[in-house]
Amino acid sequence: MKAQKGAALLVAMLTVALVATLTSAALWQQWRQVEIESAERSRSQTAWMMTGAMDWTRLILQEDARAQQGGMVDHLGEPWALPVQESKLSTFLSQDQKWQEGDAEVYLSGYINDAQSRLNVRNLVDNGKISVPELAIWVRLFERLSLPLSELESLARQLPLALTNASTSPTGKSTATGPLMPHRSAQLVWLGLSPRTLSVLDHFITVLPEPTPINLNTAPAEVLMACVPGLDLAGARQWVSQRERAHWSSLDAARQALGTLGRRLDDKRHSVQSNYFEIHGRMRIDRVVQQELALVKREGTQVRMLWRVRSPWIAPVAPLQ
Repeated sequence: MKAQKGAALLVAMLTVALVATLTSAALWQQWRQVEIESAERSRSQTAWMMTGAMDWTRLILQEDARAQQGGMVDHLGEPWALPVQESKLSTFLSQDQKWQEGDAEVYLSGYINDAQSRLNVRNLVDNGKISVPELAIWVRLFERLSLPLSELESLARQLPLALTNASTSPTGKSTATGPLMPHRSAQLVWLGLSPRTLSVLDHFITVLPEPTPINLNTAPAEVLMACVPGLDLAGARQWVSQRERAHWSSLDAARQALGTLGRRLDDKRHSVQSNYFEIHGRMRIDRVVQQELALVKREGTQVRMLWRVRSPWIAPVAPLQ
């Protein structure tokens, strides 16, 4: 009888342990499904809100164009150049759209960069060949930043092939026999630039769909030094200090203000207005963060988005002046 009582007790304990294990497994599966559904809902909400934020920045650029009434001059004192620090989205809503208690707080931040404040890779190629004057500009930048010229040679060698293949392919993409044509500066690793070099060049170069001039009102000192022959970095920084007091309203005004070196400015490589802008956006709901980068082109008062991708968040730096 004692042996039977011990066996019964053991069976009862095993049954309880089994039921507890199955119950905990079921609860864990239910919790996991709830977390997955919550995360997917947050991601979906963040994506829609990010789309709205992107449209908002496009509206800012449109209003900037309308305010100038055809006299297009872009500089770092305009509203589009002011970064938005992380702020609660509820602060941007009107009074009749009140944030209800229990709703998740949404935080928005981001900034707009003038894409024409940087050296455009597309400018390197002219009529299917490397432009010697443009290549000299890139050489000056590489030397100033102490970057290997061998990587620049690789870029100059492969870029015409990539452009040719992209233009001759029926699908608009590069063929299997040639390199891919990059659409963003991070993709220049395809043409021979190393990740380390790209990290140094990040604030000084870009990839745009067509050749573009440099906006003298927004370009950093390193870019000014590279794109104006005979200008050293100290002189470029003086130019930047001068435009901080008053931006240049025209290329002729820049020539007059810059003295002897101002005569080397030309309409093909230099300008005081921009058509291409980069939008960096970050949206955060609780633990869900979505970061995006977009390139837009402004044509008159219309702003068209060329591409939009998710990207690693890079903390905004002080505006380039």
